[in-house]
Amino acid sequence: MTSSIEIQARMRDINAGGHVDNVEAIRVIGEARLRFLGIPGSGLGLLHRLPRGMRDLVASERVDFRSEMRFAAFQSFTVTQWIGHVGRSSFTVQSELRLPDSGSHAPAVVGETVVVLFSSETDSSWPFSDEVRADLQEYVGPAVELRDRPA
Repeated sequence: MTSSIEIQARMRDINAGGHVDNVEAIRVIGEARLRFLGIPGSGLGLLHRLPRGMRDLVASERVDFRSEMRFAAFQSFTVTQWIGHVGRSSFTVQSELRLPDSGSHAPAVVGETVVVLFSSETDSSWPFSDEVRADLQEYVGPAVELRDRPA
């Protein structure tokens, strides 16, 4: 299962070259991830069953830019996300960012974010409960294909 979210483009998303700035593309993916996972303790999103005192922390993020994203007024970004891997206390969120009017069905940006669930009470990572693990497992799919790192 996946989650697709549309996020309205803003004028501040463009740079002097007239295309969507890379930093803003990462911001859009982050906003979509927040909507997908929810805010711990809010009762909303994929992490709605986290116990009180838990928070999600980004441990790492890797992003590949696949094509230039020309800015068009009033366009929305479409971000599709799912879970790529579920570990003991961390999981990966896979992301694809598309511009609907780009003429291509391929994503302009793909990324993988490692998220760790952290307990404020113990000041350490939190091993998933069966309920949280089951919620994450519902959204497991294949990992996005990222470029090989140079040796």
